This record gives sequence, structure tokens and C-alpha cells, in this order.
Amino acid sequence: MDDYRMVKPYLFADKNSLILSLLGGIAMGLTVAPFNLFPLAFGAIIPLISVAVGKNFFQAILAGFLWGVGFHGLVLFWITGIHPMTWMGVPWFYSILIALFCWLFITGWGTLLVTIWAGAINLLSRYISPKFCLLSPPVTLPIAGVTLWCILETIWSNTPLWWSSLALTQSPHNLYLLQLLKFSGTTTVTGIIVLVNFLFYQAIAGGFIVRNNGKKLVNILLGIVILFSTHCGGYAVYNKPLAEKPEQGIKVGIIQGNIPNEIKLEDPGFQRAIVNYTRGYIQLAREGVDLVLTPETALPFFYDDIREKIRFNQIIKQEKTPIILGAFYSFNGEDYANSLLSINGEGKVISRYDKIKLVPLGEYIPLEGFLGNIIRRLSPLDTRLVAGSNQQVFYTPFGKAIAAICYDSAFSEVFRQQALKGGEFIVSAANNAHYNKNMPLQHHALDVMRGIEMDRWVARATNTGYSAIIDPHGNTVWLSELDKYQTHSHLIYRRQTATFYLLWGDWLLKILLAANVVNFSPLAIYGFRNLTGKPAKK
Repeated sequence: MDDYRMVKPYLFADKNSLILSLLGGIAMGLTVAPFNLFPLAFGAIIPLISVAVGKNFFQAILAGFLWGVGFHGLVLFWITGIHPMTWMGVPWFYSILIALFCWLFITGWGTLLVTIWAGAINLLSRYISPKFCLLSPPVTLPIAGVTLWCILETIWSNTPLWWSSLALTQSPHNLYLLQLLKFSGTTTVTGIIVLVNFLFYQAIAGGFIVRNNGKKLVNILLGIVILFSTHCGGYAVYNKPLAEKPEQGIKVGIIQGNIPNEIKLEDPGFQRAIVNYTRGYIQLAREGVDLVLTPETALPFFYDDIREKIRFNQIIKQEKTPIILGAFYSFNGEDYANSLLSINGEGKVISRYDKIKLVPLGEYIPLEGFLGNIIRRLSPLDTRLVAGSNQQVFYTPFGKAIAAICYDSAFSEVFRQQALKGGEFIVSAANNAHYNKNMPLQHHALDVMRGIEMDRWVARATNTGYSAIIDPHGNTVWLSELDKYQTHSHLIYRRQTATFYLLWGDWLLKILLAANVVNFSPLAIYGFRNLTGKPAKK
């Protein structure tokens, strides 16, 4: 039997280990748009693992913190683009303070995930023993590391703040690996990234010393085999013909209105929005499109005003082309929704989708019972934005669609629930003018992932870019320019296919959890016998 014993597997010197952990996080941040150095993802976690496995608990959580700051801080730096907010009446100095606070807060929230993971892996690596698990420690640790990271991402994705899964590091360019999103969502890709990093770490440093040093070679070969086989499997899925039926086609017209945020909610912005979207709609309708798609709050008015004062419905009745219109929808004069309205060729609203995932502080007040009155005193608004239901079904003249507005794109389950109810294509609407140019690229990358997961065509319309058409394999077949008024028409197709992820959700995480329960069953038995006073079997 091999003699397993823990040693200090310092891959890096003590004085450099924390710095290298920070650099590892930054390297992972460089995998995401706009840098797109996605191959770095398969080695960027190695410095963090080295500290988590080889050092004490305090060093492990500090390394996790620094790695998280490097990754999430770089990926989410676009949030600082909300400065300056002088157009909203916020003084320049307070504007920059707000922007920095938002960036530090969301970076800290993402960093907490990595810190917890590093601390848990440290404890597991120091106290794990062959008598407590069925598999050997060198096998147990990577499996537990993958499972824990995927569990934490799942928990975080069910909170109001979520954006940068490890799976995002591969979008939109590594389309072969991203095809595996069809199997179990982001857990599939995240799990592969963490597992390969663990195997490469054990090959280079060796978290455990075994008599057979050839096992280090086995680890690196296994990591390479996993990378090669998963990409080959994804390549096979990617090259599967879409086999679209002509009768399922919809010629979609997209309008990118390009209304700068600085004027969007003032009279010049209102007038430009009316002109640009009226002109774009008439142009596309006369080109013969079947359906027109506009961005989030394309016409930044309540729908009653659009119908009665702007009389946009009269133009629709004249051109007889259905439209999906971004606007506000008022419920009772106090509450309103950020909505997409499906309007048929007769100018009648046949369906409405209300944005589900609202941006904290930007669109709703967290802990409203405690903070509501204070924040309202600082706000000129007397109304309140409310979230849509998770059970919405969005109808169009061409069947059911999967709808998403801006922040919804970060949450896979928003799309999956609508697909389960019969959504045959995806319409995504966003503004994106609030932030710097990195954010529209990352938002596009999220919609690429959602299209692959659901195996659906995606039509995305944004205010200032990037609007796009994405096929079910994740190919961007058209991408708009940034900060430019544009219209575009393209043929997309309705699809009724069902991926494993659509049917079964995140089934891979359940299998990983079950595998860990079985693996650690000796530990449970050992603990039970100690609690009951029964002697453990030798």
C-alpha cells in the first residue's frame, strides 16, 4: 500500500506565494473580455491551490482573498464607468465615491467566494486521511475542490449580485469547450477548469508524497487528456449541423438607437429616441422583416404615454409589422416595471415581459424595510421599480420566445424556465450605456453562453452596442458597432430542441455531491461511532 503523508508542497517561496496568488487572479481576469486570453484559465488557479494546500489557514484565506481581488476586481472594473453621474444631478466628487464603492463592494462579494473555497481546501488538505475516505487523498482533494467551487458558484448565482462565473472566461471565443454548457450549464465548464488546475498543480508540486513518483506524470497526462477530450467532445457538438427548417425562420430587424445616457432621460433624449426608433421601425418594416426588436427602454416612457401621446401604435397599424418594444409599464401610478412589450401588426399588446433580475441600488432598494425611507429622501423618484415573476411566458406573433432584459443575462435559470415553457428563440434587450466599453463585450459573452445552453438563436438589441445575432452554437453571425445608430435584419429560426441542461438542470453538481457523500462515508461512520461511544472497527 502506498504511504500517503502530508508535506509542505511549496511550489513557490513563502515570500512570493501571496503575490503570485494575486497575479494568478489577475491572469484569470485577463481571460475575460476585452482581453480574451482564455487559455490562461487552465493554469491561473495553480498559485492559489499551492497556498491553500501547503500553508496555514490564515495564509490560505489571505491568498483566496488576493486571488479574488485580482480576478473579480479586473473583470468587474467596468462598474466604475457609471462615473461621472453629473447628468443625474450627482456632484462629481460624490459620483466617483459612489463608483468606487460599487466596484469595491461587488469585487468583495465575488472575493468572498474564493476566500471561503481556499479556507475549506486548506482544512481538508490538512486533516484528510485515507481512513476517512474511500478514495486516496490525491484523488479526493481535486474532486472536493471542484465540487466546492461549483457549489459556491451555484449559491452566489442565487443572490442578487452575480456575474463572473469561471465559465465566463471561455466566452465567446472557446466555442468548442462552451458546447459542454448544453450538458449541465456553467458547472460543466467551471468544473473542468478547476479540475485541470488541480491536476497540473499536483503534477508540478505534488500535494502528497507517494512512493510511486510516476503519479506526478499521471496527473499531468490526465490533465492534458481531460483538456483534449472535452474540447474534442465540444468540437463534435459544435460541428453538428443545425438542420434548420425554412418554415421556422423569422426575419428579425434590430434597431440600435444610440441615445447617450447623459440625455436619455431629458427632453433631447426623449426626442431623439422617438425619431430614431420611429425611423428605424419604418425602415425595417418596409424592408420586409417579420419582427422588429428594440433595446431596453428604447422609448423611456410609460406605455400609456407611448400609445396615447406619442401614438407609436398608429405607426405600427400603418406598417403592420410586429415589434418587441422596450418601455416602462405602470401598474398603479406608484409601481412600474422595466418591460418588453410584444405588439402585433394591429398595434395591440399581446404579451409583456418584466425584467426579473433588478440591479441592487440602481433599480431597487435592498433591505427596503430598513433603508427605504432614507434612500427615498435622496431620490427624486416617487415611483418604485418592481421585478417580474419567474413564471412569465412571453408570446410573440411567431410563438413563444425567451426574453431577457440586461442583468437577466447573468442568470441561466431565467432562460431555462422560459425554455421549459416552450420558448423557441431568445430576445435579449439591454441599455449598456451606463458603463465602460468592457461591459458590453462581457454582456455579449453572457448571451453567447445562454444561447448555447438553451440551443436557441439569440437576437440582442442594445442602446449603444453591442447588438448581435448569435446562432445556437454560439457563433456571432452579426455584431454591431459601438456608439453608433444602426439597423440590421437577419434570419433566425425557432427551435424546439431540448438540451440535457434544459431538461435536467445542473445534474452534474448533484452527481458530484453524491460522489463526495459516498467518498466521505467512512468519516461519517467514524464520527457516529465516536458520538455514540461505540468503538470504531479496526
